[in-house]
This record gives sequence, C-alpha cells and structure tokens, in this order.
Amino acid sequence: MKRVIYILIFFPFIVFSQAVLHEDDPIAAMLDSLYNKKVLDVMFQKSGFNKNNKYHFSPDSVPIYDDNVYEARLAKLNVHSPFDLIYNIHVKAYIDLYTIKKRDLLSRLIGLSQLYYPMFEQVLDKYNLPLELKHLAVIESALNPNARSRAGAQGLWQFMYPTGKLFGLKITSYIDERCDPYKSTIAAAEYLKYLYSIFKDWQMVLAAYNAGPGTISKAIRRSGGKTTYWEIRPYLPKETQGYVPAFIAANYVMNYYSEHNILPTIPKKNYFELDTVVLKESMSFQQISQLLDVPVEEIIYFNPQYRQNIIPEGGHILTLPKEKISLFLSNEEEIYAFIQSQKKNSQTYQDFNTQEEKIVHKVKKGETLKSIAKKYGITVSDIKMWNFVGKRGIKPGKNLIIYKPVQNKNHSTTVVLAENKGSIEKNDTAQSEKNNTSNDLYHIVKKGETIYSIAKKYNIDIKQLAQLNNVPLNHKVVIGEKLLIKKTD
Repeated sequence: MKRVIYILIFFPFIVFSQAVLHEDDPIAAMLDSLYNKKVLDVMFQKSGFNKNNKYHFSPDSVPIYDDNVYEARLAKLNVHSPFDLIYNIHVKAYIDLYTIKKRDLLSRLIGLSQLYYPMFEQVLDKYNLPLELKHLAVIESALNPNARSRAGAQGLWQFMYPTGKLFGLKITSYIDERCDPYKSTIAAAEYLKYLYSIFKDWQMVLAAYNAGPGTISKAIRRSGGKTTYWEIRPYLPKETQGYVPAFIAANYVMNYYSEHNILPTIPKKNYFELDTVVLKESMSFQQISQLLDVPVEEIIYFNPQYRQNIIPEGGHILTLPKEKISLFLSNEEEIYAFIQSQKKNSQTYQDFNTQEEKIVHKVKKGETLKSIAKKYGITVSDIKMWNFVGKRGIKPGKNLIIYKPVQNKNHSTTVVLAENKGSIEKNDTAQSEKNNTSNDLYHIVKKGETIYSIAKKYNIDIKQLAQLNNVPLNHKVVIGEKLLIKKTD
C-alpha cells in the first residue's frame, strides 16, 4: 500500500533532491519569467477552493511523498503514453522544483494552460502527434508567449531565428510570429514531425528539439552507436541532459498538482472565450484600447506577436475576448471610418500646428471634459479625438492624452461605441467651428450627410462648396471629413 507523508515546510530550508539543478538552469529561469508578468495579476484570479483536495490539506501544507508514490503515478501515466515516463533522481529534482521551490509559479502556469492547452491539443491532433507534447511548451517557455532565452529563442515554443524562418514564421520589425501562439504551434508541430522522421524515438526527438538534430547525431556516434536518450545522455550538453527529465516532471505536475496542494490561478478568460478578427487597416494598440475599452496590457498579452504595439496593414489578426470582437464586428464600418478620420485630422493638426506639448492628464474627481479643455486652451472635440470617450464620459483616474498647442487647434471628431444599438456614432461638439487664426468657417461631416445636404444646410450652391474644397460635384464625403464652408479674404 502506498504510504503518503505530509510535511509542513518553510521554503528557505528546502533541499530534497539527490540530483541538484545547476544555478542557471533554463527551466527554472523560464518559470521565474512569470514573476514579471504583471498583466497576470489583472487577468488571473487565485482559486479559493481546491475541488480535488482529496487529502484535506491545510492551506499552508506542502506534501512530500515517498519515491515509490512518484514512480507509481508516472507508471500510470506511462501506460497511455508513447514516451518513456520513468522516475529517477533527475526527474525528482524537477518535480521538487515545480511542487516545492516554485509552487506559486506552477499555480500560474496551470492557469495559463487553460489558455493554451486546448489549442495545442487541436494542432497536435491535426498532425497526428502525441498530445503529451503540449507539456513541451511548459519546459520551453513556462507558457509565457513573450519568453526569450539567453540565446535569443522566442515565444511559447522557443524558436531560434533561423529555425523559425525555416518553418515559415514571419519575422520583421513589426511582427515576430515566433511569439504568435497559433502559428508558432503549427511550426512546432511540423518541426517535431520532421525530427521523429529522423530518430523514430520520442525521447530522442525531445533531445533534438532542444539541442538540434546534429548534436544528437554526434552524441550517438560518441556513445558507440547507442540509440536511446538515457544511453547517449552523458554525451549531451548539460542543458539537454536535464531536458527530458524536466519534460517527464512536467507531465507529472500537470496531472498531479492537486496531490501537492497546489491551487490553479484561474484565468478570467479561457481559450474558448477568445475570438479573432482580421483587420483591414493598420491600428495601434492605443486606438484599439480606446475604441473597445480594453487595457493596452491585455491587448499586448493576447497579441504578443506585434513588436511595436501596432497591428500593421496586410490582413493581420487581432485576438481579444469574444465580447470585444463582437463589439468590433458590430461597428466595423464606423471604426474604419474613425481610423481614417483620425489620420486626416492628424495631418490637419500637423499642418496647422507645428508646436505642441504632449501631456498626460489624470482626471480628478469633479473634472469634466469642458473644464479640462478650458484648462489647456483646447476644445472638447480635441480631447475626444485624442482619447476614446464613451457614452458614460470620463471617470476619475482615467489618463487623457493632451496636446497643448501654442495656439488653439482646429475642430476634430470623436467616436462613441453604441453597444446596445450595434453602431458607432460620430459627432462634432460644434457642427461648424471657426479657425482660431482666421474667420474661415468649417463643417465636420457627420453620419448620413452628403455634399448636397451640407450645401443645403448652409444655403450655399453645391458648385461653390465643391470649388472651395477642390472636389468634384459627385464627391462622396466621409465621416469626420472637414469641409470649408466660407473663406474670409
């Protein structure tokens, strides 16, 4: 009968393994990278109840088991696995790393698995690969999509630049698909399938994934022609000697974390609550944040492949929670019109104002858009152009981008997401506004307006309006377009 021992351990005094991990162990380093993922503090919540707490652990207990318990559990997993999931002191060293020394980080890692494992399994199944390979990303990156090794490998599957390019991953100044969760998983599946065609042994494939097939071939020759991982292990680099034991340990802890009194850190959104949309225009994360009311940090986390916090032109994908993608799709036409109007207004701003100071204003209690505009000598419309302001207005604590000019700027537009009506309405606070440096009168085009209706509104001839703006009579105006109505000589 298996004997279970429960010991309350204070972490500074932990030393259990007969095999000691070296100080710069890359597996431990990847785990430590989760400490600095501050966005996880916002996106994840600690579970308050362990439904699998079959042994009725006290909250602060750290269970330790006899070797025969670990061995029996791995043997149970091994029955259903093409990998040789054996137990030895090298495997135990990594089990201790996960379940004792880094148990808080393992809690985060288990939560991250709820975001990535379903997608990993779909891809691995498509390529007819063992599903246990999903645990490979645990030891490669600790499921951190922004992970970067000292050697320069990137992403969940830690591709080096040449290997990533070889397997079709695009790497430019704006995009690094090694950090794209889906595309990098496809590349990893293709690479693993290729390695298996060479070595015909999954543990040798794991070693080759880490060290490269050339290094494994050399180790085989130096061993006198041995063909299993444990036989060639003494001839492998130090890092690769720990790689397969770490993979076996990852299989263990991802299946038996409850037996170690480890509670998952639960993501507020799991894989099945995310969706994607292909963008037709280039957009910055700041614009997306303002339009959809999503924190920039969250956009960065779900879209780690974009290097400059910009999704460039070319039909690239935006990934966000389903409700935000639904909001985007419901307002798609108006969103693109707003992006275009921002570009035009940005150019107009540059044309009319060559000197300005960028300020970040934190909204205080009692402040309104009108009072903030008055403070900086700008208009409410200006604030709305630079910052997304929803129907509920601004709240204390919100940061507003302000460009304080030497002279007041021209009129601009705002966009309001109509979540209930499924549309975006564009408004200008003043339908027409005079240029502060002259008496010229302008009109900002609103939804549903035409060049004819605008001419009729100001009781001027349509030909005169077209000539003033150097456009044809059949010119199709766009929301946010600025039209000159009256010019003062």
